[in-house]
Amino acid sequence: MMPMKGMNPKQMQKLMKQLGIKMEELEGVKEVIIRLENKEIVIKDAAVTVITAMGEKSYQIVGKEEVREVLNIPEEDIKLVMEQAGVDYETAKKALEETKGDLAEAILKLQES
Repeated sequence: MMPMKGMNPKQMQKLMKQLGIKMEELEGVKEVIIRLENKEIVIKDAAVTVITAMGEKSYQIVGKEEVREVLNIPEEDIKLVMEQAGVDYETAKKALEETKGDLAEAILKLQES
């Protein structure tokens, strides 16, 4: 373990340079989005630091997170609603999103309107 306690910033920078580690802040970051299979983690007004070591980049992100649920609607479902309800792609997709992917409910909703 390296003795870091009591090390001044100049000494720290020198040590990092000797180890081939470079750190820099990314300017102008508005938000960072991490997309997972069924949700997104959104970090607004994030402070992002890029750390380059041994040719590899790592990103350190600091900020307040917000988790958003994401509904993945299969193309086949959208096409089925389009055919059954006689609507265009965007209308079918919107109906499926509003009904959380429920095919029957989406078709009935569109046929009633």
